[in-house]
Amino acid sequence: MPPAGTLYVVATPIGNLEDITLRALKVLKSVQLVAAEDTRRTGILLRHFDIDVPIISVHEHNERARVDKIVRHIVKGESVALVTDAGTPGVSDPGAALVAAVRAGGYRIEPIPGATAVAAAISAAGINSDGFTFLGFPPFRGKDRKKWFDTVTDATKDRAVVFFEAPHKLRRTLEDLLFSVDRPIFVARELTKLHEELVWGSPNDLLEKFEHPQGEFTLVIPPLDRREARHEIRPDSEIAELVGQITKTAQTKSLREAARLAGAQLGMSAKEVYAALDRVKLGQ
Repeated sequence: MPPAGTLYVVATPIGNLEDITLRALKVLKSVQLVAAEDTRRTGILLRHFDIDVPIISVHEHNERARVDKIVRHIVKGESVALVTDAGTPGVSDPGAALVAAVRAGGYRIEPIPGATAVAAAISAAGINSDGFTFLGFPPFRGKDRKKWFDTVTDATKDRAVVFFEAPHKLRRTLEDLLFSVDRPIFVARELTKLHEELVWGSPNDLLEKFEHPQGEFTLVIPPLDRREARHEIRPDSEIAELVGQITKTAQTKSLREAARLAGAQLGMSAKEVYAALDRVKLGQ
């Protein structure tokens, strides 16, 4: 039996086809099979570079069913390139289950790095942050979504947060950020593509800017600068008014949660917000 083949995890361009690496092209030309999230989109990429290799679909709905078939190719000594529509497989894209199965079988896995919207957005944002937290796509509804935004609020106390959003969900996400992010955030639309836009603005500014969002979005929320947040002493009445706005507008009826959100926006602890509310009550 010939030696087993290799699974290459190949990053592909996120927009501009010229961003593909020489190593990625070499691998795509050398493998016996390409496992692609969307065979039509990958077909465009391969034809552009005159690469004629068989393609099999591997997407979020069929990945587990395809694993055994692809592993059999590797066992026979054939090498396989795993690609997604854009960027790196397994980073908010299909591929993790296949990579895990190949690793469990003891076969070789080789990453071929390349373009990534996360790194591109961070580099263009020009923010000062010791590292960042990547959170993929926000959940669409329910407790998972609330928990996700709580994670954003907590994480941005110390470092930047990067995440993706689909155009038809962008406005709802910006509305949810209105009361938790009281500072400009960075939005990269259609990175590396013809209509690329790099925009800074508050959530409210961005709602006005993207009235009818189109394209793919990468958002970067910079870390809270506590020195700047605490430099301005907020009147107790202003703090109380913000808490009132949050309880009316945000999806919470809890005073504790509203105080936490207000504190995150103002650079204060929930305890300090409670103290301001108590002083307002005493003065009434």
